[in-house]
Amino acid sequence: MKDISPVPALAQPASSLTLPEQLAQQAADAVRELLAEAAATNTTRSYASALRYWAGWHAARYGIELSLPVAEATVLQFVVDHVVRRSAEGELTWELPLAVDQALVAAGLKAKLGSWTLATVRHRVAVLSTAHRLKQLPNPCEQPAIRTVLSRAARASVKRGERPRKKTAITLAELEAMLATCDDSLEGIRDRALLCFGFASGGRRRSEIAAADLRDLRRIGPQGFIYRLEHSKTQQTGVTATSTPDKPILDRAAQALEAWLAAAGITEGAMFRRLWKERVGRALSPAAVGEIVQRRARLARLEGNFGGHSLRSGFVTEASRQGVPLPAIMAMTEHRAVSSVMGYFQSGGATENPAARLLED
Repeated sequence: MKDISPVPALAQPASSLTLPEQLAQQAADAVRELLAEAAATNTTRSYASALRYWAGWHAARYGIELSLPVAEATVLQFVVDHVVRRSAEGELTWELPLAVDQALVAAGLKAKLGSWTLATVRHRVAVLSTAHRLKQLPNPCEQPAIRTVLSRAARASVKRGERPRKKTAITLAELEAMLATCDDSLEGIRDRALLCFGFASGGRRRSEIAAADLRDLRRIGPQGFIYRLEHSKTQQTGVTATSTPDKPILDRAAQALEAWLAAAGITEGAMFRRLWKERVGRALSPAAVGEIVQRRARLARLEGNFGGHSLRSGFVTEASRQGVPLPAIMAMTEHRAVSSVMGYFQSGGATENPAARLLED
């Protein structure tokens, strides 16, 4: 029989080894840190704002500090406090007391008095649900009563004729009108490049335009550039099999971008910057990108609810109108779910549906 080698001595005394419960806590902390690092800045800001509101509402409504887990009855009260409904008398009403509403507005936690859209309430409930899941606590937001109330509220809003307020799509006609408002000032050159880049590169989100960096841009000859999209929802998921991060910037869009970079003297860093009296400053914020889109739409005297997302919806709508196949569109937009893009795609191709021409000879 061969000699059995002795077990090596521990490199550290047993008393200093991590106990299972300590290891579990470290793992939980690591998971929370990983989630925080992976989340987009806008997502982090949105979640923080939602949790601040929950805390403020709970303190104003009940006079005590919010603590987890939250009772199911409290979540139900939150929903009926903020979702509008039709009363037995036929009037629209909600349950948030006026004094509480005023206190929340005065504290800067609420923009204005009144009820919220159902989408906003759902977002707040989803954030609270995430907080419970991360802490591995009983989750009141997953209870059937909460799901049923939100579902019935959605049906009721549809019966009242309410629809989600989507941004008006900027198709080619609207884009041309907006570009016509861009003069040869530094601001005009920047806004022309921003609009062209946002539209031509696949309908970029305002956060993606704000995050655009020169290190991700490379020239591909006289026809234009390739921009590698490193900051998008698809990249955040870590899924690369269906992701095509290289986005071509060609022809007019390339010329507009090149003119802006040259005029602003940008050789590194953020591609789209703030301006102060013809001086180039720091990177634009996502909100500033949306404001530029809205301002150019006003200058072009366009009617509609325009914003940063208008470039994205407009790109899909215009591509559908011009007969671009859905997979090619999705390769540019980075949509991974067909359901997410089909609404715009079908809207753009509605007039080309052969079933709409049955009365023609």
